[in-house]
Amino acid sequence: MKFLLRIVSVILLVFVLPTLVSAGLWATRDHPDGWSSAKWGSSGLLPSAEESPEAAIYIFSAMTGGLKGAIASHAWIVTKDENGAYQRYDKVGWGSPIRRNHRAPDAFWYSNPPRLVAEVKGEDAKRLIPMVEAAIAGYQYGQPGGYRIYPGPNSNTFVAHVLREVPELGAVLPADAVGRDYLAGGAFYHLDKDGRDLHLSLGGFAGLSVGVRSGLEVNFLGLVAGVDFARPGIKVPGFGTIGL
Repeated sequence: MKFLLRIVSVILLVFVLPTLVSAGLWATRDHPDGWSSAKWGSSGLLPSAEESPEAAIYIFSAMTGGLKGAIASHAWIVTKDENGAYQRYDKVGWGSPIRRNHRAPDAFWYSNPPRLVAEVKGEDAKRLIPMVEAAIAGYQYGQPGGYRIYPGPNSNTFVAHVLREVPELGAVLPADAVGRDYLAGGAFYHLDKDGRDLHLSLGGFAGLSVGVRSGLEVNFLGLVAGVDFARPGIKVPGFGTIGL
């Protein structure tokens, strides 16, 4: 009985309390009334394609809308061939997945500014873009109907899949990217292609990730707590990574 009480206490302290605090802070801020009143245009974070002709890959994330915006984000992928145009890829729950260029590459998402998760430029980007495109094409849930908001597969499941298939991008999605820990086909484990990160998952509802990029993470009902060793910080549900 004492052991069970300790487990419940840890869950409340590590996962529930930070989430409630984050939700409380979210409620004090101004938010758009709905989809139609939110900002969806370019944030100006990226230069125009003409101003930056080199090849590039960007991974973006932004907090989403509604109450879930207190704890959850939406991620997308942007590629750009040398002297080419930006190409944006999102997996969303409406329309025809996977969407391509349905918004500006650096657009606001429900009025929330995009955060740069990873970027690769120049020769490295030229080498990796075909691998990224192959991972996008091979995404198991890329067709109509291949979306479930919770626990996945959702927009973050899609981007997490690409990051695992192309570990050379050197990134994992933020801790608030609910759905990133859902593994394709309901698999129990996944080892990244370079063997440097291991992911265990119980259908996206609970799991563990450990490795060079992930650090040490515990996933509980989509909420992530853990430690980032590569970029020293603590991963707190509702707040993401707090740098040390």
